[in-house]
Amino acid sequence: MTHSANALKARRHGAYIAFVLHRVSGLLLSAFLPLHFLALSQALNGEAALDAFLNWADNPLVKLSEVGLVVMLSLHLGCGLRVMALEALGWTVWQKNMVAIAFGGSVVVGTIFLLQVF
Repeated sequence: MTHSANALKARRHGAYIAFVLHRVSGLLLSAFLPLHFLALSQALNGEAALDAFLNWADNPLVKLSEVGLVVMLSLHLGCGLRVMALEALGWTVWQKNMVAIAFGGSVVVGTIFLLQVF
């Protein structure tokens, strides 16, 4: 196999996909923080400002975005736990199982949250 074929094969591995998703979800979660702080600051601006923000948050599109946020958070947690296990236990044959557990857990958490929101 050539170098580029090996690189392509490695990038299709579940562990590499988990690595990328962990980094991307971390970036997206950090991008969400200013909006979260804005929401919290509305409480300091008075009851009317907070109520206006909460009314906006009742929009179905916002609720769907919250589901995505919860899925990203659980995916980030699951992939982060996988990395911590990898550092503590070393490379094991069950790496793919750990990736599947992280992905599956994120889907379950997102589905439960979706059912609670709508």
